[in-house]
Amino acid sequence: MKSDTFHMSMLFDFYGDLLTEKQKELFDLYYNEDLSLTEIAEHAEISRQGVRDAIIRAETILRETEDKVGLVKKYSGYEDKLTKIREEVGYIIRVNSGLKNYEIAKRTESIVEIIDELLK
Repeated sequence: MKSDTFHMSMLFDFYGDLLTEKQKELFDLYYNEDLSLTEIAEHAEISRQGVRDAIIRAETILRETEDKVGLVKKYSGYEDKLTKIREEVGYIIRVNSGLKNYEIAKRTESIVEIIDELLK
């Protein structure tokens, strides 16, 4: 179940506000705090099965929303493309180090700053 922890955390970051406060709390304890269902049940003072059901409902809501909206998929694609652009700009910087063109250096520095800002 926890093999897709990163993906579920991403879904939670994007769509977590669609969950009830209780679902958010239980989901966070399970995925982000890495507590067991038993530990969460003790903390929340509900049954282990109640915790499991709430987490499964939350996962379903998050997955269905992603299927409809696709923000996580789009974000992941943008991140990969920005990383590739950064690599290409790095190549231009290396080539320009021999040419020493001030305008190219200034522009590539600006591009790197924008990419870094977008990747934060």
